[in-house]
Amino acid sequence: MVVIDLTAIRMRYEAVAGQLDERARRLFAANEARAAGRGGIAAVSLATGIARSTIERGLKDLDRDAAEWPYGRIRRSGGGRKAATVEQPGLRPALRRLAASATRGDPRAPLLWVSRSQRRLAAALAEQGYRVSPNLVGRLLKDLGFSLQANARTRQGRQHPDRDAQFQHINAAIERCRRDRQPAISVDIKKKKPVCDFKNAARELRRKGRPQTVRVHDFVIAGKGRAGPYGVYDIAAHQGWVSVGIDHATAAFAVESIRRWLQRIGRKRYPKARRLLITADCGGSNGARVRLWKLELQKLANHTGLAITVTHHPPGTSTWNRIEHRMFAFVSQNWPGKPLFSHKVIVHLIAATRTASGPTITCAIDAAHYPEDGEITDAQLDALNVRYDAFHADWNYTLLPQCSRSYPIK
Repeated sequence: MVVIDLTAIRMRYEAVAGQLDERARRLFAANEARAAGRGGIAAVSLATGIARSTIERGLKDLDRDAAEWPYGRIRRSGGGRKAATVEQPGLRPALRRLAASATRGDPRAPLLWVSRSQRRLAAALAEQGYRVSPNLVGRLLKDLGFSLQANARTRQGRQHPDRDAQFQHINAAIERCRRDRQPAISVDIKKKKPVCDFKNAARELRRKGRPQTVRVHDFVIAGKGRAGPYGVYDIAAHQGWVSVGIDHATAAFAVESIRRWLQRIGRKRYPKARRLLITADCGGSNGARVRLWKLELQKLANHTGLAITVTHHPPGTSTWNRIEHRMFAFVSQNWPGKPLFSHKVIVHLIAATRTASGPTITCAIDAAHYPEDGEITDAQLDALNVRYDAFHADWNYTLLPQCSRSYPIK
């Protein structure tokens, strides 16, 4: 009677099991069973845990000519579980219709108003009678060329035919100011921020397990309001000023921010200034069509004795405004993840903005109240001492003092 050593079989199998694929394990077990003789199949199955039916298939493979087995295959041709797309021929076209229709925005698409997650797509396919899992949907979507992608901000709308010419006009005006040592500034306002212990996007370093606690809902708190930072960027000096407003972001607030920059910084830096160049967006409180903007600039020109020239960036090109990528970009990098508890916190975060190439920024709160823009009559507009440029008068104009006498800024 032949005694089969199960321990030896188990040890030989465990020594090489991690290096064997499915077919190699089957052949190894079959070879051990044949060497063991009578009762070998049962013994090898007990020692290795491989099913007896698998060992029997391995014995048939040992007897098969090697040339009959396709090179590189683990299973024989046609072996294994059939792919879901084979068992359900309409699955792939159905998934393509669901994903593509939702992407096109078809009003009749089932998933138009819901997120196109793998789970929702799997549920929609199940309603059509298909047997799929979310993971299978993910693999099929990848095969169909779909992937998770964020919105790409590349379209700027119709390009104005004089866009490049206006850019050249702005650059030439800045260069003249630089050469004559006259102030040239870029102005804009950031989006209003709610003031309180609200969640602010992004993350910051804190001790593990001690996140900053904030409110669940971002409702404006009575008495806190919002903060609207209006920036003035000195192009030549690479330095900035920000007024943090607590009221409406009107043209009066915008011009007051420029006046404050002149009072605290501009006059000291440019003691012999005779004119001021302002580059601004074409919309918002300092927009080219805002009448109050011109009216307030006229008051500033009268008060300072400066000839104030304004050049607007063409519509749809606000990102090219120098203050956006030379100052506000650094401010935005400095306060993500920090709750804006108060106006004082906002002032400190803006003033503390420092980078290797970023500007030095001075910041202060403007606690004044600015009523919403009222109606400016044609008579008030006609009374302005304004000189419009020959090139695009709607974008380029100069407000001249209405009297020769100037007053110190208070």
